[in-house]
Amino acid sequence: MPFNFVPLIFAAIIIIFLVLLLSFIPVALWISALAAGVRVSIFTLVGMRLRRVIPGRIVNPLIKAHKAGLPVGINQLESHYLAGGNVDRVVNALIAAQRANIDLTFERCAAIDLAGRDVLEAVQMSVNPKVIETPFISGVALDGIEVKAKARITVRANIDRLVGGAGEETIIARVGEGIVSTIGGSRDHKAVLENPDLISQTVLKKGLDAGTAFEILSIDIADVDIGKNIGAMLQTDQAEADKKIAQAKAEERRAMAVATEQEMVARVQEMRAKVVEAESQVPLALADALKSGNLGVMDYMNYKNIMADTDMRQSISKATDVNNDQDKK
Repeated sequence: MPFNFVPLIFAAIIIIFLVLLLSFIPVALWISALAAGVRVSIFTLVGMRLRRVIPGRIVNPLIKAHKAGLPVGINQLESHYLAGGNVDRVVNALIAAQRANIDLTFERCAAIDLAGRDVLEAVQMSVNPKVIETPFISGVALDGIEVKAKARITVRANIDRLVGGAGEETIIARVGEGIVSTIGGSRDHKAVLENPDLISQTVLKKGLDAGTAFEILSIDIADVDIGKNIGAMLQTDQAEADKKIAQAKAEERRAMAVATEQEMVARVQEMRAKVVEAESQVPLALADALKSGNLGVMDYMNYKNIMADTDMRQSISKATDVNNDQDKK
């Protein structure tokens, strides 16, 4: 008797249909919601599927909110999910805020989450303040000594200023600015070493948490070190610069002196040329005087004798000077 496969095929089709139907319609999630006392229509879950919303991302946080007694509706959670928010984190933050007696509404919490901040961490930081440690910040006292200080800042999240408030980087920058100005206003580095709490007191008075997402509770100076003698280094550099300027001016004066000397040498040569030129006119003048009769032959002979006598005297004088120099040696 041949075996009939029609019932098996029909049963397989029914099973496949039921599997596809149950995968599209989260019946198990609907039953869990009913067991938790949360009334969610099966058609609402189907609508979530059609809107490409994962029902588990909405229903499970809704169950937690219902058990915690939070007045949160399914439409609020779904709209926040569609806006790109983290529904589970928002509900956890609301539960934590309720337990800590922090006034936080769903709209405020959703806005903080959509702003990109971790709202759950912010609520936890409101209960348990966070310690921010700055790197070593250098300042120079009035005596020129560099002082390095490291601070620990205890902050608490300010829920009201989380949207639009500045972050940790701004707090660190402002505290660093306060440390630098406090060290710079000290008369010497010893005053900073003796009273490091002076830095924290001065910085706290400036209200550095204004416009930030935090409230500064305390600023503690963790470590203070001595750096370089910046004042001495600056004076040394200034002296070196002054020396180079003086050397440049001296070199300028030397160059001017050399130029003046060369000018004088040129002028001497020019004067000598004029003397030679004038001496070259003497024989011409004598010849002209002889021709015109203004100078006689005997006068010319006397002139020659005088010149010869002068040359002899100069030769004797030079020979005497040479002998004296040899005797001294």
